[in-house]
Amino acid sequence: MSEVTKNSLEEILPQLKCHFTWNLLKKECVSQHLEDRVFNDIKFLSTEFKARTYNLLAYIKHLRGENEAALECLQQAEELIQQEHTDQAETGSLVTWGNYAWVYYHLGRLSEAQIYVDKVKHSCKKLSNPYSIECPELDCEEGWTRIKCEKNERAKVCFEKALEEKPNNPEFSSGLAIASYYLDKKPQQQLSVNILKQAIELSPDNHYVKVLLALKLQELNEQAEGERLVKEALEKAPGQPDILTTAAKFYRKQGDLDKAIELFLETLELIPHDGYLYHQVGCCYRAKVKQMQNVGEFEANGNGEMIEELRKNARNYLNQALEKGLTPLQLYSNRTELLEAEECYQIACNKEHPDTDRQCHQHYCDLQEHNGKSEDSAVQHCLEEGLPRSKKKPENEEMKYQLQSIVENLPQDTPHSLYLQGLIHKLNGDLWQAAECYEKKLGQLLKNASSGIGHIFLSESELEDSSEETGQETGSPTSREPHNP
Repeated sequence: MSEVTKNSLEEILPQLKCHFTWNLLKKECVSQHLEDRVFNDIKFLSTEFKARTYNLLAYIKHLRGENEAALECLQQAEELIQQEHTDQAETGSLVTWGNYAWVYYHLGRLSEAQIYVDKVKHSCKKLSNPYSIECPELDCEEGWTRIKCEKNERAKVCFEKALEEKPNNPEFSSGLAIASYYLDKKPQQQLSVNILKQAIELSPDNHYVKVLLALKLQELNEQAEGERLVKEALEKAPGQPDILTTAAKFYRKQGDLDKAIELFLETLELIPHDGYLYHQVGCCYRAKVKQMQNVGEFEANGNGEMIEELRKNARNYLNQALEKGLTPLQLYSNRTELLEAEECYQIACNKEHPDTDRQCHQHYCDLQEHNGKSEDSAVQHCLEEGLPRSKKKPENEEMKYQLQSIVENLPQDTPHSLYLQGLIHKLNGDLWQAAECYEKKLGQLLKNASSGIGHIFLSESELEDSSEETGQETGSPTSREPHNP
């Protein structure tokens, strides 16, 4: 094939609506956990939805450099579309054909890439743009794919666009409801509740949407109605992993940890290699320990052996989660949870476990660095294990963003604002500015020291300005009461 034709392909391919043009994932961000989830969907989803799942799996295989395997997945997708969507097979195949063209292009098989480009062109020839059409089914396809890749903001836009054309379509409505649920993190907002309810009205057999609505109702203190929906979903759709795990989360939040463990273990029987589930079970056992201690059962009934057994179960399941390749940086979104994750790694990397693999120690080293406050510990641990320190990870940018958001919303007299500002400067590499913030903080803490050491860190005007803040930190218990929101 001539260079001119190759150039024309490179001009056409970005116009195709498919996974390669949706800006879904970067190569370094494709986790084994995501691939496992996609495999599980193929196993448990009804046949009519498997074609889109094979398309996503093909894209993941491509990102892993497995283009021949990607072609096999696309073949599966095309066959399923022909079987399940005979009435609109041509439109349903547009995404698959686009993916085919891209994979063949990356394999250097340009003539075969051109064949699939021509297929797309033939289907779109009546429109002004010969390589792309606007239709709600394609918006829906993109929306579901983005949900799986956790791109929920864009997924929501896709489903809203599809619903403009077909406002009563059950699948589009369910997609919008699920995307909205994952975006709606504030309990006082009821927007996703109304969307979830509307989706159930249009698709009463979508039991996954029901358990999501149950979780949202639980946040709004409508516990009884939420539990009714959970029980209904478990009864009418048994053996569905996504429903089982979401129901387990409901019972865990309710405090019924035994029921939550039961449901997580039932899911593990279906997908035994899912590290996330082992992690969830381990956390439930740890919560049971805290639950028993909080109600005084340990002292009152002498249940020391039971407590120790629960701790042992927690350690075992958390260790298994790590053995399955799970890393805390994939699971936790805030600093408090990351500190809990560090505790898990300390257990897994304990010297009493000589079989702990090198990867586990490397993950622990990375986690220490990610936590920011313990870089010296990270260096020491990596040196002891003969591991290289990791390069700066993209997650650090997310942590800086979160810290910056916190600082921007804090009152100026908040006791720890200077420390947080210093930490942000440190993460940005501005060490002099970080040191200045830390010095001011030290000056405030040492302002009233009899030695007068506080004057080393603060000017006279800064000493006067800090008097109120220092009083808040060292004053009576009343000054430490939390503020009402």
